[in-house]
Amino acid sequence: MGDKQLHLGLFLMGSGHHIASWRHPDVDSDQVTSFRYFAEIAKKAEAGKLDMLFLSDGLSFHELSHPAELSRFEPVSLLSALAVVTNKIGLASTVTTTYNEPFHVARKFLSLDHLSEGRAGWNVVTSYYESEAKNFSKSEHLAHQDRYIRAKEFLDVVNGLWDSWEPDALVRNKEQGIYFEKEKLHRIHHKGTYFSVEGPLNIARSPQGKPVIIQAGSSDAGVNLAAKSADIIFTAQDNLADAKAFYQRVKDKVQTYGRDPDHVKIMPGVSVYVGNTRAEAVEKYEQLQRLITPEVGKNLLSEYLGGFDISPYSVDGPLPEIPETNGNKSRRALLIKLAEEKQLTIRELYQYVAGSRGHRLIFGTAEEIADDLENWLHEDGADGFNLMLPSFPNSLDDFVDQVIPVLQERGIYRKDYTASTLRAHLGLPEPVYKSPILNNQR
Repeated sequence: MGDKQLHLGLFLMGSGHHIASWRHPDVDSDQVTSFRYFAEIAKKAEAGKLDMLFLSDGLSFHELSHPAELSRFEPVSLLSALAVVTNKIGLASTVTTTYNEPFHVARKFLSLDHLSEGRAGWNVVTSYYESEAKNFSKSEHLAHQDRYIRAKEFLDVVNGLWDSWEPDALVRNKEQGIYFEKEKLHRIHHKGTYFSVEGPLNIARSPQGKPVIIQAGSSDAGVNLAAKSADIIFTAQDNLADAKAFYQRVKDKVQTYGRDPDHVKIMPGVSVYVGNTRAEAVEKYEQLQRLITPEVGKNLLSEYLGGFDISPYSVDGPLPEIPETNGNKSRRALLIKLAEEKQLTIRELYQYVAGSRGHRLIFGTAEEIADDLENWLHEDGADGFNLMLPSFPNSLDDFVDQVIPVLQERGIYRKDYTASTLRAHLGLPEPVYKSPILNNQR
């Protein structure tokens, strides 16, 4: 079976990923904007030797959005605080390239990287919520293709800024009064389609070479960007056959760009329900499903169908024909395919989305969960998983206390950290320093 090791991230999401998690009797939903709440989750995840914590983000919401989106921390701020109460676990978050500037983003993540001593990761997204445009003095969302063109240039600029300082530039020689070697500080002189950035960045090079780059798009444009630039790819795959096809597609694309496929980790999202028996695990899921209101369920489904309003249709009828969207294309396609293949009603589809937002659900004992994860790992359906647990802290306790020991016993998961940086946890080499001059300009 080889010695392939499993990688695990914990996707933090308010009181849990299930849209009704806040109503669960074991969840203290009043605490989800308390730092203490997130600190305890982070410490538990670190006790489970997970690779990283991950925070998503959005810059708009609807009244019926997931409760975790209605009131939440700015992610880099929260991760900076969590850096103080953790020592090893990686700290990654989403920041959009559509409604930010490269200099700001480069500085924020490099600051987090230094504060955490090399544990930062950036999930590069292009924003699929069209309503975000109206919060940034725009009347409409940038077109899908244009968002990715902007994202590619944005990422080029950020990478250039991260190379402003050579690794040994800051000599701090007290005797000679030389703080840094001037020839090892570089401006980028970038002038492109979307950005004009001179540089340099006013913070030293990363303790891990560069913060880890994550990308979550599964569209052709998203895969291209990820294959060129990403260290981790988050994806939504519902079955092993599709996962293997996506895995091979991405690894092949990575190789065409002259990169080592082993240096890009593919981590599908997965929602896990653990029980003493499979029936007990399923009942934990059904308990949450019973707490979903139809109004909230239909609104959530509408969001994941690219903003198409599903509310006029009967919840017990089939999904209508869904038009093209300028929003999230890959998630829309996945849900339409799922509804067709399994002949799901709108109610059944929104219940599925409510539990994992289109990601895979697993039910079973700790051994059965471990079997499933190990199978995907060895069948090249994944290099690891981004855990989208249904409710906190109980689902995390179940996974860390019951599933992790099984994975460790099988030799596919670490028993202790052997490194201190996120890049090292993932088995990724430190990037070789490159001159930050972009577009052949000086």
